[in-house]
Amino acid sequence: MSKISIDFKTGLIKKNKPIYAGIDLGTTNSLIATIQNSNAEILNDQYGKPLFIPSIIYFKDDFSVLHGDLAKPYLESDPESTIYSIKRLMGKSYKDLETKKSNIGYRLHEDSTENLIKINIRGKYFTPIELSSFILSNLKLQAEQSLNTVLENVVITVPAYFNDNQRQATRDAGKLAGLNVLRIINEPTAACLAYGIGLDRQESKIIAVYDLGGGTFDISILRVEDGVFDVLSTRGDTNLGGDDFDQAIIQYWSDKYKDGIQFNLNKIRLLAEEAKKIVNEGEIFSSRILSSVIELSPDEFKLISDKLIEKTIECCKLAILDSKLTIDQIDSVILVGGSTRLKLVREAIKNFFNRTPDTSLNPDYAIATGAAIQADILAGNRKDLLLLDINPLSLGIETLGGIMDVIIPRNSKIPIQLAREYTTSKDGQINLKISVYQGERDLVENNRKLGEFILKNIPPMPAGIPKIQVRFSINADGILNVKAKELRTNIEQEVLIKSQFSLSPEIIAKMLSESIQFANQDMEIKSLIDTVNEANALLLATEKFINENTEHLSKKEILILNEHKLNLQKSIQTSIKNDIQISMDALNSFSTPIAHRIMDMNIQAALRNQEILKSITEEINQDGQKIK
Repeated sequence: MSKISIDFKTGLIKKNKPIYAGIDLGTTNSLIATIQNSNAEILNDQYGKPLFIPSIIYFKDDFSVLHGDLAKPYLESDPESTIYSIKRLMGKSYKDLETKKSNIGYRLHEDSTENLIKINIRGKYFTPIELSSFILSNLKLQAEQSLNTVLENVVITVPAYFNDNQRQATRDAGKLAGLNVLRIINEPTAACLAYGIGLDRQESKIIAVYDLGGGTFDISILRVEDGVFDVLSTRGDTNLGGDDFDQAIIQYWSDKYKDGIQFNLNKIRLLAEEAKKIVNEGEIFSSRILSSVIELSPDEFKLISDKLIEKTIECCKLAILDSKLTIDQIDSVILVGGSTRLKLVREAIKNFFNRTPDTSLNPDYAIATGAAIQADILAGNRKDLLLLDINPLSLGIETLGGIMDVIIPRNSKIPIQLAREYTTSKDGQINLKISVYQGERDLVENNRKLGEFILKNIPPMPAGIPKIQVRFSINADGILNVKAKELRTNIEQEVLIKSQFSLSPEIIAKMLSESIQFANQDMEIKSLIDTVNEANALLLATEKFINENTEHLSKKEILILNEHKLNLQKSIQTSIKNDIQISMDALNSFSTPIAHRIMDMNIQAALRNQEILKSITEEINQDGQKIK
């Protein structure tokens, strides 16, 4: 007799063979894919539509959370409690965002230190890691409902230019959502897998992956040969994406109308996003705000977009230079990210690379499906592919005078280990502080500090005599481990660099514990929300049914239908799920026979019309003079 395991928290079946999935945690939208029938496919929801969920969350008064499309309306009505573009805050401090805080509709916690940014929501403070975990938890829930099994093992993608802080923050968000994060991989690498490049072992190509999403941009150059994906170079900007095109439109309108229009920040942001899509089709956008009309033409959009697009082209030039190749040696350019739908972007890419980019895949789906393929590789189902990623930014330590001494250069293949030897600068020095930085500048003050530790109890010796080896190791996720060792005495210390931007295991454990503790409460809240949404949809459908079929309904039927509507509206206001369900059932029971009757009438009328049309056609065909 076979045994079946059930997760009592969710009621889902635990399959003996674990499920592996790929997740694209996007700035604008997030989605999840798995291998189905040997193909990587985006999971569908219960209605058969792709799980393409806006990366938006809304906190109600009781701190219950709405996700995606349910949260979207609150961008206008309650912007301070509606969080979007959280990916752009991952691994950032308040100082990093000080100049951009006016572009954000919600409140950042003002902190002059280099600590992880926090968001003030109804008087409580949340980190980007926690907020991202809400998005991932919702994805997990939706996927489990689609698959009818527990989902644990995932690969999550990040922009190639994400630094160590941002990668660790992403991994922590996954852990907090109850996911076993097998690997953090770069989005361009995932995109190559999605396009099927390299699946043929005989194939040898140089590929440029241009990835312009909602909040970030990457350009990566890869050599694909004999099933090996070798990233030669990568460049990018984690503060350049579709959001910035929207912001450029907002700034243009602000200058054009000289403060003549007062608007809600999120309202105008949504209009800018809409305008971008309309002018991309060659049409003029026009909309009214209060008594004023705002417009945007395709020519105006080109004018304000050129600088942003040129930034991406500059990154492309540098990536090609880093790869030690020429443009002519690139065999194919593939596009990833929703912002590559912009015709101005595609035209610029075509002109720069002297070739038409490959747009055969949905740019929104490519990264998640590629991540699913990587998850399948890690599951041991594919042994014919190997991904060799790179470290996008140089890693080193601070030396005398605040100099950045690089140990692992930018664009080094990962996983990797490299070491350098140092010594003391003072006689009798017994402790040595090792400060770890990431960046390309010569002075550490211009680079990102990842963390520091102290190598203690070095035997007192004259300056210059101790031999201290500092070894950096980067794992396949791009996360750093540092070891310092005094070679004469073998005194050593090893530390996984967990910067101030990462949550401690204790905090993660506490939050996971709380998620289990309040699981039933959370499920009840979600169930009520689903029922209220269903009830509101039924009210709208009933109203439409009455308006469209008044001539076929008796006065008594209309009266009773309206009474049921009123009862349902009152039930919704009680927020008692059982009462709402009873009112819905009563309305459905009364309206269903009426709907069937009217449907039969419409079918009979349609059949009569067909008979009349047939008779007229036959008469015309019999009279040859009427046929022209």
